[in-house]
Amino acid sequence: MAIPIALQLYSVREDCAKDFLGIIAQVAKMGYAGVEFAGYHGHSATDLRKCLDDNGLVAPSTHTPLSALADDQFGATVELHHTLGAEFVIVPWIPDDMHNSIEACKRTGELFTTFAEKLAPHGLKTGFHAHGGDMRELADGKSAYHHIASSTPSSFVMQYDTANGMSGGADPVQPILDWPGRGATVHLKEWSGEHGAKVIGEGNVPWKAVFDACESVAGTKWYIVEHESYEGMTPMQAVEKCLQNLRAMGK
Repeated sequence: MAIPIALQLYSVREDCAKDFLGIIAQVAKMGYAGVEFAGYHGHSATDLRKCLDDNGLVAPSTHTPLSALADDQFGATVELHHTLGAEFVIVPWIPDDMHNSIEACKRTGELFTTFAEKLAPHGLKTGFHAHGGDMRELADGKSAYHHIASSTPSSFVMQYDTANGMSGGADPVQPILDWPGRGATVHLKEWSGEHGAKVIGEGNVPWKAVFDACESVAGTKWYIVEHESYEGMTPMQAVEKCLQNLRAMGK
């Protein structure tokens, strides 16, 4: 079966701030199968779930800050994900002091492992979204991304981002291959020497190799489009073009 394609709604954040439910409906009309949330623009999980259902969409995952997994917010975060039907709770960013050394990465991995263990009884999985800085070499020549993956269980999702990885000097495919079964969701973003400046299929990412890695090794359940620069298009036009180009590639 083909891997479904979702849109990271951060790609169209300014439009979402004006008419969140309307934008979700438009994303469905473009042909996306799902959305990944990165904030909720004042809407309740119940209202968002109704919007998803009304438009035939799924929310496989969210980008959720570390603070939402702290003890005082943990229960509410679990409830929100259950209401949305989202399986994956992905931490989108961590401060530099959590991944700027081997020791820091190990401590971060221990924290992520604790989150994974707490979420598992609730049927949820957590993970970490890659940025360029995670690809830098630490004292032993291995990346922060490598050390965080090494310090977390096999159920912990290493959500690779193709452009973020390349912007940090990583091979566009190898970080997917390095962690078999841990790419349940993968961010598809074009790289052309400038972050997100080209729509998918019009830059330097070797897409066939990325898809082969996701589909043969990573265990990918969802492709998630993220786009951050628009070159004469509106954000909505750009993300629609990304999907059209993926369809032309057989996705």
